[in-house]
Amino acid sequence: MSGAATDPILLSEAADWLIILHYEKPSAQDIAAFDRWHQQSSAHGAAWGRAQAMLGAFAQVPPEVCKQTLVTAPRMNRRRSLGVLTALLVAAPASWLAWRELGWSEWAADEVTARGEQRSIVLPDGSRLTLNTASAVAVRFTPGERRIRLLEGEILVTTHAAPSPTYRPFLVQTRQGTAQALGTRFSVRRIDEATTRVAVFEHAVGIKTIDGATRLLRAGDAADFNAVDIGATAEVQSSAALWERGMLLAKNMRLTDVVTELARYHGGALQCAPEVAQLRVSGAVSLKDADASLDLLAQSLPVRIARHERGSVTVMPR
Repeated sequence: MSGAATDPILLSEAADWLIILHYEKPSAQDIAAFDRWHQQSSAHGAAWGRAQAMLGAFAQVPPEVCKQTLVTAPRMNRRRSLGVLTALLVAAPASWLAWRELGWSEWAADEVTARGEQRSIVLPDGSRLTLNTASAVAVRFTPGERRIRLLEGEILVTTHAAPSPTYRPFLVQTRQGTAQALGTRFSVRRIDEATTRVAVFEHAVGIKTIDGATRLLRAGDAADFNAVDIGATAEVQSSAALWERGMLLAKNMRLTDVVTELARYHGGALQCAPEVAQLRVSGAVSLKDADASLDLLAQSLPVRIARHERGSVTVMPR
């Protein structure tokens, strides 16, 4: 394997593609997206070369370990830099077990939050980054740019003017593309494996998909995008960022949508019965104590909270 320096972000992306193309069943869309990624620059090609070399190195690992570790984990938990993978090739079996328990995103990430946890950090340029529940990011600041890679979950960014005398763009990267801050406060959330959502609370954010589609979002705008397209611009209220303070402000929300949000913070499975899914909820809901919030919902709505074994909960008709 070449010892030349390679962008860690590109190595992480190459690791993603290695898993998709060699350990999963890639779709035609996956293959086309990989071709676009691979052809972006010579640096992308070099990163892929290292990934292929890593694939050859995996031949040294017992097949049952590769299959158990790489194939059975959900795809969104397979984020790993090639440098860490290299170290694991010569690690003891106990380290392989630790890798399986932590998941890919936590090995690649610089900052991670557990389910129900939220944390704010100050970045090297003075910008503030807040991670929501079950989130992971990789932070890469260079003389030419400030880049956050969102690996899991959701983040809220409040940018600060770069202290450098030369302009360094502030970018949040996901697998679908990038969001560039234009002096702003905004959130980025991975909705699912194929979709990213950006919401702008101050100033503006420019979105660019992997395929090259672009759009400028201004304060009060939100949009979902995938690797190819950007969805319709929707309105977003400033209260949508109250999760930073551990609160959800419901305004005539369906009960099923409130329960879905609470489920992101709850330790066990949380479901809403179809019979009460369309009930409407208005008011402040605490995200810091999902169980207490469910009990309050039961006091104000004709529902009851059924708690089952292993921490699972169902909101049911009273």
